[in-house]
Amino acid sequence: MLDDSIVRAALATVKYPGFSRDIVSFGLVKTIQIEGGLVEVLMSFATRDPKVPEQVYRDSRAVLEKLPGVQEVRIEFDLKEPPTAPRGGAEAITSRIPGVRHVIAVASGKGGVGKSTVSANLAVALAANGRRVGLCDCDLYGPSMALMFGTNEEPRADQEDRIIPVQRHGIQLMSMGLLVQDDSAVIVRGPLATRYIQQLLRQVAWGNLDYLILDLPPGTGDIQLTIVQTVALDGALIVTTPQEVALIDARKAGTMFAKVNVPVLGIVENMSYFLCPNDGNRYAIFGSGGGAGEAKRLGVPLLGEIPIDIATREGGDGGAPIALTPPGDSLASAAFHALAAQIDARFVGR
Repeated sequence: MLDDSIVRAALATVKYPGFSRDIVSFGLVKTIQIEGGLVEVLMSFATRDPKVPEQVYRDSRAVLEKLPGVQEVRIEFDLKEPPTAPRGGAEAITSRIPGVRHVIAVASGKGGVGKSTVSANLAVALAANGRRVGLCDCDLYGPSMALMFGTNEEPRADQEDRIIPVQRHGIQLMSMGLLVQDDSAVIVRGPLATRYIQQLLRQVAWGNLDYLILDLPPGTGDIQLTIVQTVALDGALIVTTPQEVALIDARKAGTMFAKVNVPVLGIVENMSYFLCPNDGNRYAIFGSGGGAGEAKRLGVPLLGEIPIDIATREGGDGGAPIALTPPGDSLASAAFHALAAQIDARFVGR
């Protein structure tokens, strides 16, 4: 017999556009009413993109109409104004993080492409250019910034009970890795993960910053949706490697930001090539041209081709990002400083 659990299970197969999670687990399905063969569903959305509810409507209707006993389907939407308002209006001021001029997310569709390495070195390079920079490690499950910046200092609280970020290499740093012991696993699900991320962003005394870099976890799940719906992002960088398996997931990340009207600033191709110290030749270990092709497909610039470099790995493991090295002494450092210069040029005067 048709009941609430059957309808809810069917709707759990419908993905939120641009994300890997379904509309039920995201809490978008508010009420389900069944009268004979009539199924009525109320959903709540916070989006300015009309294509999102349109696609969810089509997909939901398609799965419900296939259920035995369903004769008629009615789907209604409670559309709410999202907290990430467009720039220029009064709402935009309240949705921004106080004191922070520009918030940039660094994302990837999959893990292992060096997104955190890019985030750390971009922050260091921007600071070397005289900018006031903060870096928030938004990966609750695999935080790495404490290691990459060589600190286990526990953050303190100010008189307003806000967390004071740790200062390291000229960067204001916040990471779950600074709040838990090295061998402790953070085991949280949906709502609690959302709460933690909001605390890391909103209850930290960031002060006056030119840039706050958000190192996102890989994928397109709870944490990413929380960030794009609660923080006014100025743009996002997509990190990938040249190989197709990474590019497939990079496209998902690009689609996610497009769905929520966050501009993609460009593509960063990490592990782009290896410069052999013995013969001076460049070797495209993971292929070549993938980042450039993906940037062209998305209509955004290729902002950097970062080489595979032993010193980069050693710097990340040793708490001294390679961008601390003078650009003239390291190809990788030069690439990160060039990336920072392009980002800075994008926002200078804004």
